[in-house]
Amino acid sequence: MSASISLRKKLHVPEKLSTLRVAGLTRLSTTDFPGHLAAVVFVQGCPWRCRYCHNPELQARLAAPAMSWQTVLEFLDHRQGLLDAVVFCGGEPTVDRHLGDAIDEVRERGFKVGLHTAGAYPDRLRALLPKLDWVGFDAKAPFADYAETTGVRTSGENARRSLDYLLMSGVAHEVRTTHHPALLSPEKLIAMALSLRWQGVNTFALQEFRPDGCVDELLDSRPAPLVHQDVDHLRGQFPTFILRSAN
Repeated sequence: MSASISLRKKLHVPEKLSTLRVAGLTRLSTTDFPGHLAAVVFVQGCPWRCRYCHNPELQARLAAPAMSWQTVLEFLDHRQGLLDAVVFCGGEPTVDRHLGDAIDEVRERGFKVGLHTAGAYPDRLRALLPKLDWVGFDAKAPFADYAETTGVRTSGENARRSLDYLLMSGVAHEVRTTHHPALLSPEKLIAMALSLRWQGVNTFALQEFRPDGCVDELLDSRPAPLVHQDVDHLRGQFPTFILRSAN
């Protein structure tokens, strides 16, 4: 056996690698996949322009990759037994048509796979769900009001379909909403949460807006936090409720 073939076998590198556009890599996270030590792969590109986005540098699909996907795989080959999982996020990771191949390459190495998504591409998400162990799903607003946040007319319908697919799949998940009162009043937030619970969402996380990186001048100052009675009302709707402070 030649040295090159021996090395490929040792590192489990397939003959043909996917060409996922990687915007960054977090080598260790304890928060991106509940209960697991995970590496986080940031995928370049997003079709939406959410007003509160704190990673706008990840939106442009054709931006130069920060590293090759092969570099990520070589890192993972040396973390087998040390990490539990790999999480793909963005941007919007389902924008990349190579995501499914990348997930396969991660699973071949024995890692669990998590996905952070806003559901911009329902059919792609549906095809990926059998490969996933956990999904963090961003619910932006009531589906009829999505365009006010994302700037894309069809975004609400795509998110609704994606959430339906996720809930039907049985894949473990968390649905989370980032709150800014200029985009989502307490009344709309509570109505949206009730709708999500009716759809079958059991785990809901409420995330306070963070101004870091936000380019919308109308949102870039820190808003007043939700009042306790609104948080308590939301907490009472879900079997698992999580409040993530911006601090």
